[in-house]
Order: sequence, then C-alpha cells, then structure tokens
Amino acid sequence: MSLEPLPLADAELTFDPHWLPMPVADALYATLTTEVLWEVHRLRLFGREVDSPRLSCWIGEPDAVYTYSGTRFAPRPWPPSLQPVRAGLAGELRVGFDSVLANLYRDGRDAMGWHSDDEPELGAEPVIASISLGATRRFVLKSRRDAALRLALDLPHGSLLVMRGETQRNYRHALPRTARPVGPRINLTFRRILR
Repeated sequence: MSLEPLPLADAELTFDPHWLPMPVADALYATLTTEVLWEVHRLRLFGREVDSPRLSCWIGEPDAVYTYSGTRFAPRPWPPSLQPVRAGLAGELRVGFDSVLANLYRDGRDAMGWHSDDEPELGAEPVIASISLGATRRFVLKSRRDAALRLALDLPHGSLLVMRGETQRNYRHALPRTARPVGPRINLTFRRILR
C-alpha cells in the first residue's frame, strides 16, 4: 500500500491504512508500552488546569520545546524503537521530523478534544505524520468555516495519516470518546519545531 489522498476541501490529507507491516506494528506497540515514560499532562482549559484524558510523552531533540494549552513541554530523549520509524517517515515524506507527541489512550473513555495543531513553533503549514498502533479509533475533522465539511476516518493498527498544507488552518480535529468496548491505542504524531 501507499499514501493515498483523502477528499476534503481546503485540506491536504493522505492516508495509508497499512503503512507499517503488521509484525512491525505489533512489535513497536509492545515496546512503546514499556519504553515510553507515560505521564498525565496538566493542561490549561478555560482558565483552569486539568489532567489530560490520556497518557502522553513529548519526545524529541533537546531543543524541540513545545507549548500546548498553556503548558511548556521539554522533550524526553528518543527511545531506540522510534528511530527507524522516524527515518522511514523522513525518507517517504521528505521532512526532517525532530519530535513526536506520543499519546496512550487506555480505553474508550480516553480522548482528544477538538483542536488544531497550529501552535506558532510548528509554522504556518506544518506537516503532521500520525501513526496509530493498537485498537482502531475514529478520528474526525471538521471545517472551521463550513459545518458541512467534515470527515470521519477509522485509524487502524499500523496506519499513517499525514496532514499538510492549510489543513491545520482550515480544520479542527478530535479523537472522540466511545462507549463501545475498545482496547488501548498508541498514537504518534511526528512534528518539526521551528526555532
């Protein structure tokens, strides 16, 4: 398989549901569950600090500092298991990713609310490469200007979704909660921090 464009106006999305071969995806998932230093990030929402509804870890080069929801994150070092993935993405996408946000969704109650990856340190048209491991979850995008422009996409184990161009400017995205039984999922969103 290879990355195929997804039809969504004013966005540049490509998707490969089988980007990582299954044995590689299985091994990476198993390794990351113990190799990553998972923690509950504190976020500032509507003037108060709350625990994020998932476990996370900001990973990257020492100077790849990232500010999200009023909190400054200094990166943890790259775990060895992510180096070949990072190199594979760089080769295919021609982007030198220097950081990755790892999120662990323990079950259907863990989620990510509506947001755009539009922080200044990501630049005007960031490239976000999102790899999903573990349980399949529904990912949703909606236009900031036109409620009719929406896309819902199931992200299976080993899949890669790439968001480029004006996607972050024109759309918000979320990983909604689900009441159906669902196992754990790891999501890796590779980024490049502008300095």
